[in-house]
Amino acid sequence: MALRYVIVQQPTQAAQLFLLYHGVNDNPDSMAQIGNWFAQAFPEALVVAVGAPYPASAPQGRQWYLEIPAHDRSEQQGVDAVMPTFIESVRHWQQESGVQPAATALVGFSQGGTMVLEGIKAQPDLAGRAIVFSGRYATLPERASSRNTLHLIHGDYDEQIPLAHAEAAMQRLTALGGDVTLDVVDDLPHAIDERGMQLALNHLRYTVPRRYFDEALSGAKPGDDDVVMML
Repeated sequence: MALRYVIVQQPTQAAQLFLLYHGVNDNPDSMAQIGNWFAQAFPEALVVAVGAPYPASAPQGRQWYLEIPAHDRSEQQGVDAVMPTFIESVRHWQQESGVQPAATALVGFSQGGTMVLEGIKAQPDLAGRAIVFSGRYATLPERASSRNTLHLIHGDYDEQIPLAHAEAAMQRLTALGGDVTLDVVDDLPHAIDERGMQLALNHLRYTVPRRYFDEALSGAKPGDDDVVMML
């Protein structure tokens, strides 16, 4: 299943990897505009926008799976069917760049956010960081790992994916011992704005992954191969 990639920034030797996943009826060209924010903040990062495999209803629009009402079992089946392709997109660019999962950040909006959440749920070692704008799980997780840090950013006026989905994810992940943050953007519908981008960048700059504290308590030396360590 071929995917289309838009390379936003490609340094000679990448220190970090940012992969961006768009929503329904969007495409990697549009998501590359979001990628510019991360490229400017992380000049040593390889930044790539990833196009979904299936055509959608809008001209030039793509989708990861057929949109189905929340909590419909067939939605999880649709996610699971495309998951090998999604995971391969991450592993491909990790191999191409030589960047380890700990220094990989997955960024998703809407359906792309669902793919990011579900991808890390399926393979916790896929990436060290995730930034999810206006996304949700297809099915809330039964387990969580502190090997990755998830940053949920959601508008309180989102009618397409209501804020309650992000709040439920935050509650479930916290109860399971996961490393997660939730930021609510006032008066924001189903969209990404400058406030959300600043929240994302601030988390990458200043939020220390909990696994560092876990490693310190266990007597291990925290690694330096992480997005947050590179600024």
